[in-house]
Amino acid sequence: MIYLDYSATTPVATEVLDTFVKTSKNYIGNPNSLHTLGVKSKKLMDQATLQITQLLGVQKNELIYTSGATESNNLAIKGIVGKYPNRGKQIITTSLEHSSILEPLHQLENQGYHIRYVHLLQDGTVDLVHLKKLLEEEDTVLVSIAMTSSEVGILQPIEEIGEIIKEYPKCFFHSDITQALGKVPVSLQNVDLASFSAHKFYGLKGIGGLVKKEKVELKPLFDGGKSTTRYRSGTPALALITSLAKALRLSLETINVEYVKQLNDKIQMKLKEILDVHINSTSQSIPHILNISVHGVKPETLLHALEEKDIYISTMSACSSSQSESLAVKSVTHNTLDATTSIRISLSVHTTQEEVDTFLKVFKEVISKLRLRS
Repeated sequence: MIYLDYSATTPVATEVLDTFVKTSKNYIGNPNSLHTLGVKSKKLMDQATLQITQLLGVQKNELIYTSGATESNNLAIKGIVGKYPNRGKQIITTSLEHSSILEPLHQLENQGYHIRYVHLLQDGTVDLVHLKKLLEEEDTVLVSIAMTSSEVGILQPIEEIGEIIKEYPKCFFHSDITQALGKVPVSLQNVDLASFSAHKFYGLKGIGGLVKKEKVELKPLFDGGKSTTRYRSGTPALALITSLAKALRLSLETINVEYVKQLNDKIQMKLKEILDVHINSTSQSIPHILNISVHGVKPETLLHALEEKDIYISTMSACSSSQSESLAVKSVTHNTLDATTSIRISLSVHTTQEEVDTFLKVFKEVISKLRLRS
C-alpha cells in the first residue's frame, strides 16, 4: 500500500497507541473524582497538559481539550461572538478555510454578521494591505485565518497578520493550525486562539485542542458537567489526552521539511511532463500538500483507478468530498476547470523515495489509460 492522504488523517503511531492502552488500563479513575484513583488520574492529566502546553509555547491554563479541530473551530468562532456581542459585527476570513470555519460563519451571516473575505496575493497568501483596509472600514470582532490551508497547503504569515491585528484591541485573531502542527515550525505568539487535531500528527481520532490565550473569554458550546475547564464540559478523556501529549512530542521531534520538500519537488518535476496536468499549489505551499488538476479526467475516477493499484490520494479535502468545485483551488488559480478537476497528494516524513517512484510510474500509466477510454 502507498498512502498519500496524510492530510486527511495519519496512521496512529505505535507508541501513541501504547500510551492510550496503558493509561486506559492503569488509570481508571475520573480526574474530577476526589478519591485516590481520581487524584492519581488528575496528576497524570496535569503532567500531560503541562507537556503539551510547553511544546506549544503557551501557559498551562490556555489549553481547552476538544474532540478535534472541528469542535475547536466552532468553539472559537461561536464562543467569541457569544461572549463579545457588542465589539463589532464584522468577521474577516479567507476563501481557503476549512468547512468547519466557513459553515459557522455562514450561520452567523444569517444572524446579521458581515463576513468579509480578505484578498489573496498571486501566491495564495493574504493581502496584508487589504486586511488593514477591512479592519479600518468596520469594527471587527474576529479574524479567522488558517495557518495552512488543507487543500492547497498555503502557509500564511500568521506572525505578520497577528501584528496587524494587535493594532485593533477589540478584535481577536483565531488560526486553525491543524495542517501545520507537526509538519512545520509553529509559533502561537501572535494569535489569540488556535485549533488542532491529534489525528493529523499520528495521534488518535477524537481528541484535539483549542489554545485560548489567558486574556480571551468564550461562551461555551456545552453547558453542565465539571471538566478540565469551564469552557468545555464533559469528563476528561484521560487516555486520549496522554496519547495526544505523546503524539505531539514525537511529531515535533521528527519534523523534516527539507526531506518532504525533496519528495514534493520530484513529484512536481515528473508531473509537469504529463500533458494537461496543472500544479495548483504555490511557492508558499508547505511541501506536505501538493494540489494538482488533471484535465480530461474526473477526480473520482482517477482516485478509484489509483486505489485499484493500492495507492491512496484525495479529491479536495476529506470534509469537502460532496462538493463538485473546490473553492480553495478556484481562489488560487481563478480557473473553473482546475477547481473541478483537482486532487490532493499529501506527503509525510514517513513517505519513502520508493513509494514516490512507484506512484509516479503508476500515475502516468493510469492517466494514459483513462484518457484513451474517454
